[in-house]
Amino acid sequence: MQYTVIVEKGPASWGAYVPDLPGCVTAGETREEALRLIREAIEFHLEGLKERGEPIPEPHSYGEVVEVHAA
Repeated sequence: MQYTVIVEKGPASWGAYVPDLPGCVTAGETREEALRLIREAIEFHLEGLKERGEPIPEPHSYGEVVEVHAA
């Protein structure tokens, strides 16, 4: 499965979250660390759902970069 991950740069760290998996959030000192941690968090999150007999959410979020010209 492929889930959309949102990565945000903060003043002192990087954060990442998965819109299709509420509560699946990580933070790291670098972008690479945040991405590594979110991959682990997704796997852990899905394992927990499976163990509890809950359905695995199908990915339904997509990301695009849109360029705009500011006035």
